[in-house]
Amino acid sequence: MCPISACSLGFAQQFDTESEAGGPARLRISGGMAVDVLNSPTRRTYIESSIENVSIHEGSELISAIAGTLSHVGETSVTIQAGPFDYEVFVGDFTRRQLQPKLNEDVRLHTLDYIEGNTTGGRLTPRLVGFLTLPERQFFDLFCSVDGVGAKKALRAMVRPVRELAVLIEEQDTKSLSTLPGIGAATSERIIAKLRRKMPRFALMVAGEELSGGGTTQSSPVVEETYEALVMLGHSETDARHLIDEAIASGRKFKDTESLLTAIYQKSK
Repeated sequence: MCPISACSLGFAQQFDTESEAGGPARLRISGGMAVDVLNSPTRRTYIESSIENVSIHEGSELISAIAGTLSHVGETSVTIQAGPFDYEVFVGDFTRRQLQPKLNEDVRLHTLDYIEGNTTGGRLTPRLVGFLTLPERQFFDLFCSVDGVGAKKALRAMVRPVRELAVLIEEQDTKSLSTLPGIGAATSERIIAKLRRKMPRFALMVAGEELSGGGTTQSSPVVEETYEALVMLGHSETDARHLIDEAIASGRKFKDTESLLTAIYQKSK
């Protein structure tokens, strides 16, 4: 049995993980809070130690990543079975579509948490939001920083790959941004005004990076430095991105900015 620290998860009531038959019970977790006990009478006790499958740290996020078996894919959330716990993790529609074929397989999601509810006296519920890669989580965090865009609205808008959304913002495509669920014309203008200068590294993500989460990626320092160099040399942001995309698509590995710039200019001759 892999118990979890009740203090770390931030809820006051803990539950015994022994079932009536004496075996391990299952706890359902939503956003780090035990919201249901499966196959067990509810008894107050303390659950000690920590769960191996969940990364808990003292930074801004309570749970930074979760790994386990994908046991359910719903319309707005998925359930991940990790040890004796079932975790409800909310996901954007693009992520949900990528996870559907992985049902009953082991998956790992980068996560962040937020509190949902009425702070003036209503019920406050912690939620976990999941992403296939760290850049996706970083993009979502930036997206939520725009006035009028909270976590729920940002999740609704995540119907396309992060790279595509970043390109729309970078190119100031208000019309296309306004077609995203929950994002109107006024909100799209605020998004562009606040985030446009922060989008190059996301717009430079190679196709498929949202799915793989590993390997050599175009959001590496080499690519970012090359992008900045091309812009300083007079290329537009869009042109610089396209030149880098073409060079990376060749399949070559670039160890530094000089080798990538050389490949770009050799190709353009």
